[in-house]
Amino acid sequence: MISVCLASYNGEKYIHEQLDSILCQIDDEDEIIVSDDGSTDKTLQIISNFADNRIKIFSNNNKKAKSKFPFYRTTCNFENALKRAKGDIIFLADQDDVWETNKIEVVKNKIDNNILLVHNCKVVDKELNIIHHSYFDKIHSKSGIVSNMLRSSYMGCCMVFKKELLNVALPFPKTAVPHDIWLGLLAEFYGKVIFCNDKLLKYRRHENNLSVSAGKSNFSFLFKIQYRFLLYISFIKRII
Repeated sequence: MISVCLASYNGEKYIHEQLDSILCQIDDEDEIIVSDDGSTDKTLQIISNFADNRIKIFSNNNKKAKSKFPFYRTTCNFENALKRAKGDIIFLADQDDVWETNKIEVVKNKIDNNILLVHNCKVVDKELNIIHHSYFDKIHSKSGIVSNMLRSSYMGCCMVFKKELLNVALPFPKTAVPHDIWLGLLAEFYGKVIFCNDKLLKYRRHENNLSVSAGKSNFSFLFKIQYRFLLYISFIKRII
């Protein structure tokens, strides 16, 4: 069984196209877990209009302390979805991307005995015009706990993992950590990780993206040091 965990928030512009690209690949027993963080636009209406029993919508009622780190709300939203996932293989999905038609097939064939797989993608603009043909090439993706602490190659929308990873990853730390880096680092420590060069996603960049992946970060050096320090401390606490 496959679970696709999708975090939504005011995604009315692109979420229909994303769900279309996923639904055509999953089986009747599979599920899409949508955790919505209080959308005020037509996001929930668009999702409900699919009238597909494989889509399960939940509100993110996580009342963890506010954080100065903008990724923290997304982390909590994904945690809410992951807690409800029943599948043996779990895909993470953003609300504004588009899956390639062979994504699930390729992942099933390649994940093998690895606990987590990271696949490549094309970076596109809001109209799906290609900006970068290879995300891996752009950021020089590679495995390794130390290297990913310093510069992460783990981007959630390109990550697929086995449910056993959640046994060590949940609950997420109370301090602010990016959900994808957290999952990636723990997967490296507890199991085997594979980086797959197949481009299985159109990673859409537009004016409302929360993530700065594939773009230039506006965060200060001090900001980056602070959240990496919190990530490091949380990681050490979890593995010991």
